[in-house]
Amino acid sequence: MKFANLVDRLQGARTSAWDIHKAARRAVARGEDVIVLSVGDPDLPTPAPIVDRAISALRDGDTHYTGGVGRDNLREAIAAEHQADTGRQVTKSNVFVCAGVQNGLFASSLCVCGPGDEAIVPEPMYLTYEAAIRASGATLVPVAVDAANGFHLDCKALKFALSARTRAIFFATPCNPTGAVMSREQLELIAALARERDLWVVADEVYADLTFERDHTSIASLEGMASRTMTLGSFSKSYAMTGWRLGWVIAPEPAIGHLGRLALCMSYGLPGFIQQAGVAALEQRQSVVAQMRELYRRRRDAVFHRLNAVPNLKCLLPEAGMFMMIDIRETGLSTYDFTWKLFREKGVSLLDASLFGPTANGFVRLGLVVDEQRLNEACYRIEQFAREQY
Repeated sequence: MKFANLVDRLQGARTSAWDIHKAARRAVARGEDVIVLSVGDPDLPTPAPIVDRAISALRDGDTHYTGGVGRDNLREAIAAEHQADTGRQVTKSNVFVCAGVQNGLFASSLCVCGPGDEAIVPEPMYLTYEAAIRASGATLVPVAVDAANGFHLDCKALKFALSARTRAIFFATPCNPTGAVMSREQLELIAALARERDLWVVADEVYADLTFERDHTSIASLEGMASRTMTLGSFSKSYAMTGWRLGWVIAPEPAIGHLGRLALCMSYGLPGFIQQAGVAALEQRQSVVAQMRELYRRRRDAVFHRLNAVPNLKCLLPEAGMFMMIDIRETGLSTYDFTWKLFREKGVSLLDASLFGPTANGFVRLGLVVDEQRLNEACYRIEQFAREQY
């Protein structure tokens, strides 16, 4: 029997980045001493009040169908938090609850792009962007970002990439994998282009709560942008809820209607007990997010201090998030050889960042996703390995 080629087209070369992570997970399952730093799944448990709310909901029988766009109380809570953060008026009618940011990304792409369209995306970009845009039939047009400038976007290059077929601009700020946070000035330039060319903007803000030195600005809060922006958010990172698969899209009300129709065909709404956990998370937001941010800042600073002192490694200090980009070009190894050789010889799994885009060739991505003792051990192994290549 033959299969349609859609999945093959969606897969692309980028998804091979996960091969080393899968190998590392299998090694751990065999009992090997492997430190897995190749995925954004922190070692932290979901805070107890969130878990307790879900358990209570289950025991109360909250196991039936829910509405496709999400429950009103969760949508209202997300809208209130976004309004407090951005100063723009948002109601539950602007909120779509989805199964994590990947689901929101796919649904948003299907809503704003179609066959023959082009979507502009700065790279390095998260691995599923390409698949989400291809699923709509559109073409992804990458815009290279200069590593020497901390992987910050050159808005002139973005403008140069626009064409008559451009329909949307996709980007993440804070960015995975680089940890770069777009400045307000950069966002103003993107907003001006979107207004001038009548473009959609799909803004991935999953790491918005985990910024360090530079404050996060949401492009939807800028003049004239609320009506043309789809903002993606998630509980996964800021609340240690990766496995709960709970996220959201904030968009103009007509777009929420389109997203709801897609949900009717795909997920038919998320479990009620998980949505109740989301409400509990937002009730705990101030304390939980502050703790998460400080924890990742400590881990970031400790790893940077250790590895940036290694002669043939150069670390980029991330402005946000749970990842660090490391320049390994002076080792003389390709990023593919570096990551696989490190894994096989020292038992540490990192990601080959070149698969996030050619701009990141020569870099690997390290996840700050284990406790400080294990991170320290990982740094020791990486340092040993890097010195052996020197």
